[in-house]
Amino acid sequence: MDKKIKLGIIGFGNMGTGHTANIMGGNCPEVELVAICDKNPDRCEFGKNKYPDANITYFTDAIEMLDSGLIDSCLVAVPHYDHTKYSIECMKRGIHVMCEKPAGVYTRQVREMIAESEKHPEVVFGMMFNQRTNPVYRKMHELVHSGKYGEIRRTNWLITNWYRSQAYYNSSDWRATWAGEGGGVLLNQCPHQLDLWQWICGMPVKVQSKIKYGAWHDIEVDDDVTTFVEYENGATGVFITTTGDGKGSNRFEVQMDGAKLVVEDDKLTVTEFEMKESEFTKTNTEVFGSIKTHDLPIEIESKNPQHIGVVNAWAGKILHGTPLIAEGAEGLKGVILSNAMHLSDFLGKEIELPFDEDLYYEELMKRVATSKKKENVTATFADTNGTYGGAKV
Repeated sequence: MDKKIKLGIIGFGNMGTGHTANIMGGNCPEVELVAICDKNPDRCEFGKNKYPDANITYFTDAIEMLDSGLIDSCLVAVPHYDHTKYSIECMKRGIHVMCEKPAGVYTRQVREMIAESEKHPEVVFGMMFNQRTNPVYRKMHELVHSGKYGEIRRTNWLITNWYRSQAYYNSSDWRATWAGEGGGVLLNQCPHQLDLWQWICGMPVKVQSKIKYGAWHDIEVDDDVTTFVEYENGATGVFITTTGDGKGSNRFEVQMDGAKLVVEDDKLTVTEFEMKESEFTKTNTEVFGSIKTHDLPIEIESKNPQHIGVVNAWAGKILHGTPLIAEGAEGLKGVILSNAMHLSDFLGKEIELPFDEDLYYEELMKRVATSKKKENVTATFADTNGTYGGAKV
């Protein structure tokens, strides 16, 4: 029999259950799921009943699972604050790690995780950035970085189709609290877009945000965000997101010197200019002259394996040395962006990158100190299948 990684999953909530279903459904041929850990014994019983014939050992203590000798790899799918904690514990034991997004709640803890990973080069450390498997964003990345169209002029991402009703926020005692989750739409839903934004367009140097907390829901954290950024070359960008729009949009536009690229409705449109705008404006003699353009035919592969693709690439890296979808260290940049956005609103001013990460931590802890624990919450779990394509997670 071909060799497989022996996987343990920490966290058997919505995401952990989804990963388990993918593996048990035969979609990850190089992965053998041998252990699951959840501090809630009821979730362990659920797993035993769901997969009665599977050779899976269940734990209610993560460290006990990591020390069991049963696993050589681990997928961390717990609430955000503990992503770094358990990833580090895996690394210290030489256990390969796949960390769910976001990499952490604040940059200091993510840097600590990355520093630990550098001490263990034998450990394969990956991030669950499943949106990077989407062929439209992969093609967009390729075109922007090809150099063919010159520099970026402007970026705009309107990502308002992350709708959530109050029932979602009521489904767990840790959701949408500063103490339990550490943030709202920026930290829960938008790590996908923040990662893609910087992966495709690069990191900005200035960030200014206006954020609303509990604008549309009975929650402590952000559910409505508008951010303006500047890049090193003078280009600008706008990022708008919310979980409160009943029928939102997902439109990502990158205006370059030689083309306009748009992803909307999971389709990529590329409008090429016959000459770069910087050249046209110097040579055109017509008062209302405009650049001639044409739409570029784009071939996009249909396959978008999402979480399955990330897990299979991770197993491939462990077993064969083939590339990951996203290295673990790449999780830092999205957390930098979300922290900078929050800090800008906390302080009511523009934030320059790099920012004072100790100050962000202090401001976050002020909010954690006044965070209210939800009382009498009965945890509710739901199938995440099909909910992560840019509309839901």
